[in-house]
Amino acid sequence: MTIDQMLDQARAQLRRIHPVELPAALARGAILVDIRPAAQRAREGALPGALVIERNVLEWRLDPSSSARLALATDHDVEWVVVCSEGYTSSLAAASLRQLGLHRATDLVGGYKALEAARMRAVATGAAHFTREVRSLAVL
Repeated sequence: MTIDQMLDQARAQLRRIHPVELPAALARGAILVDIRPAAQRAREGALPGALVIERNVLEWRLDPSSSARLALATDHDVEWVVVCSEGYTSSLAAASLRQLGLHRATDLVGGYKALEAARMRAVATGAAHFTREVRSLAVL
């Protein structure tokens, strides 16, 4: 199998979302996950409101049965929207999450660069999970 075939196979399992669809996904409770490595985030820019989980630990942090899971990984019904730089690695990552039973996992077509081009980089700052976290930090 080639990487192109692997990518096609991964994407066949996903209902990928486009940047214009992201606000609606976030409004229904989806969580945006930025899997870009720190160096890439530093070079390209942050994605405000996104949960940052680097690719090498993604499955451990989002699997509800993992002892290393994040508090947001409550069950298999969470809608995770994975974003990378251009939308390739995120497709493979979202397919991997689906193999863990996270049946609502998907990715963003075009990734961070598509959000930036659409001037939607800060779209997740109004997301419920982000607002909750900001409120909890304000109490400290």
